[in-house]
Amino acid sequence: MKKTSIILSAALAAAAAAAVPSLAFADDGLAYNIGAVSDYRYRGISQTRLKPALQGGVDYTKGAFYLGAWASTIKWIKDASGDAGLEVDLYGGYKGEISKDFTYDVGVLNYWYPSAVTPAWSAAYRNPNTTELYGALTYGPVTAKYSHGFTNLFGNVDSKNSYYLDLSATFEVAGLSVVPHVGYQKVKNTANASYTDYSITVSKDFGGIVPSVALVGTDADKGFYVPGAAANSSKFLGKAALVVGVKYNF
Repeated sequence: MKKTSIILSAALAAAAAAAVPSLAFADDGLAYNIGAVSDYRYRGISQTRLKPALQGGVDYTKGAFYLGAWASTIKWIKDASGDAGLEVDLYGGYKGEISKDFTYDVGVLNYWYPSAVTPAWSAAYRNPNTTELYGALTYGPVTAKYSHGFTNLFGNVDSKNSYYLDLSATFEVAGLSVVPHVGYQKVKNTANASYTDYSITVSKDFGGIVPSVALVGTDADKGFYVPGAAANSSKFLGKAALVVGVKYNF
């Protein structure tokens, strides 16, 4: 990750829980979701230069196996002189039970940025497409998850074997879903890129329509995580802020 916003993608701003690996699927078959957020944050860092994003996905489950795809509009690739306005996440995995109230989830996730690489991008970065293997353990309301990058991480040079470790919980409070979260992103061989993020998200399901609000923040380097000269912006992309969203599951 260079001094542009070369970091992260996929999952909803710690807020309306975008699709992806740690979701619990109730029934076999297909499920869909569409939504919007006031800022697409991933692991605490804005992917949209602190602007809104449109998002949507599809999931297929068969027993304990699942496959899915999810997409969001983004700005960070173009801010770094690339040519992608869309992120597409492709994932698959397996969920199982170790004992009562103790489960596991393992899988692989690929972040794909169609047509992202340009000569200007290649002069400073590697291919931003990224593949991570993940594993999670859930006991009661608490989930610990580890994600390991087997490619360069989102275009950062020599960043293979970077990882993300996070801890979250889900509580029902007065009919609301309350999800506190803390995570640590380690970016290998890139100075000032590693950081801790945090969030607390409150949401409620109204028959498939799920509005949410999240407080999201990081201790990321304020000089590193900025859009950069190509975007003519020096805004800190990891600043503490409220993110609102709405998602429709069908």
